[in-house]
Amino acid sequence: MKGFAGLVLALASGVSAQSQNSVSLSSADIRKILIERLAQVGQNDDAHRSIGIVVGIIDPDGRRIVSYGAPDRGDSRPLNGDTIFEIGSVTKVFTSLLLADMVQRGEVALTDPVSKYLTPEVKMPERGGRTITLQDLATHTSGLPRLPGNMLPKNAANPYADYTVTQLYEFLSAYSLPRDIGSQYEYSNLGGGLLGHVLARRAGMDYETLVRSRICGPLQMTSTAIVLSPELKARLAVGHDAALNPVANWDLPTLAGAGALRSSTNDLLSFLAANLGYTPSPLAPAMAAMLNLRRPTGTPNLEIALGWHVFTRFGNDIIWHNGGTGGYLSFIGYNPKTRAGVVVLSNEQSRIGIDDIGYHLLDARYELIGPPKRRTEISVDPKLLERLTGRYELAPSFVLTVTRQDTHLFAQATGQGLAEIFPETPKDFFYKIVDAQITFDTAEQGPATALTLHQNGRDIPGKRIGDAPPERHEVAVDPKLFDGYVGRYPLASGFELTITREADRLFVQATGQPKFELFAETSTKFFLKAVDAQITFVTDAQGKASSVVLHQNGRDLTGPRAQ
Repeated sequence: MKGFAGLVLALASGVSAQSQNSVSLSSADIRKILIERLAQVGQNDDAHRSIGIVVGIIDPDGRRIVSYGAPDRGDSRPLNGDTIFEIGSVTKVFTSLLLADMVQRGEVALTDPVSKYLTPEVKMPERGGRTITLQDLATHTSGLPRLPGNMLPKNAANPYADYTVTQLYEFLSAYSLPRDIGSQYEYSNLGGGLLGHVLARRAGMDYETLVRSRICGPLQMTSTAIVLSPELKARLAVGHDAALNPVANWDLPTLAGAGALRSSTNDLLSFLAANLGYTPSPLAPAMAAMLNLRRPTGTPNLEIALGWHVFTRFGNDIIWHNGGTGGYLSFIGYNPKTRAGVVVLSNEQSRIGIDDIGYHLLDARYELIGPPKRRTEISVDPKLLERLTGRYELAPSFVLTVTRQDTHLFAQATGQGLAEIFPETPKDFFYKIVDAQITFDTAEQGPATALTLHQNGRDIPGKRIGDAPPERHEVAVDPKLFDGYVGRYPLASGFELTITREADRLFVQATGQPKFELFAETSTKFFLKAVDAQITFVTDAQGKASSVVLHQNGRDLTGPRAQ
């Protein structure tokens, strides 16, 4: 699900000179866009080595399907409106619609605490006397993290498959919220999955049965499911990674509400037809109510409603959500003013993505993304890098923090991970993991005064509002010390740090997270370069650690050594 992986610095696309209409492009023009896009993501720009995309459109002129590609490499069958794809986080729109519908039925209230629908032994985290509500989960403002810290998949190719309800309850009962509930948007697959879980408990049925009975049945969506029948499985496109290798399908037994659904373009057009009022539906009041509650995200022109994200630009709202699993990408959206809706589904992950195709078809003033420009890294004086560090505000609640480690420069957006940026000129830097660039405003002396983030055809300026965290300097220590630090350190129920030594290097791995190298600042104080976090070892007279203290996000978490 877009939200499972990937860096997103800015979400809106650029502006072209075309006027806004309903979907005015011909099917031939749309097919050309698909061919060009698959050529961009294919090996050596060879369109025939890429996989496929299906586009569905509904507007006042009716429905149409445009596709290009195949269900798998070597499969001669064409993709069509009935081909099944994993839709990832688009599932969250269905989960939030269930919530809105259950409110209409009087079964729940938006302000109900989540704990009301869990077993008594589960202790939901609270803060400041406030508890997490159902609407906090639906708007990604609960304070819960993107993923639970005790999620440690046995199979990285199917990462949610073995996460259990017991683990979910253990994590919730032990988690401490880092900020006030409702104070900040942070996209959370955990929150979306938890919402689906509690709604299913309230309804007395499993999540898939709830979706099929409350949504798919009334809307006659016969190709939307989690567990596929043999007939649906025969129509399933094979998912592929960015290197065009086939990958496993994802299973989400516990967090199904976050992204477990599979569907077809035709079914999703039926979903949009009900949202746009083309098809009468008992869900119409709930669908309208989903857009009544909106909260800021910290990204310019973007709000979160119940499940849906809302762009407000050019005097229009674009209501949308996207998704991505290991081998699929999805986009669904509509323009209420033009009464146009668009579905875009692909059976391939790619750095370019498909979202811009959806935006462009809904409003031609959103530009399509071209192939990434080839950029060449140069060497820059480290003294110049130091002048570029700082905190830059691009929007309220959206800050880029630029830090330096030796000869490397890093940028970290609010609520996102740390990523290295590379110099193309002394003031122009680029990311390698996403098609985005940063230009710094510099004078002859002193720190940079501002920067501009270039992404998705937009130029977003940000003024420098303060210093970056202090640069940390690595020192040499005797690697023999590491033997006294190796071990497991539980910080909370279901969440621990594992310290390991590999030759003369020390590493830390938190439950459900990747392994990172630790760098010595003193003989007992270490820091990570990948994220802004530090670890202090509390040692005895023999130099053996009895506990660790994790310093991160303004908090100090202590964990004793496990015996």
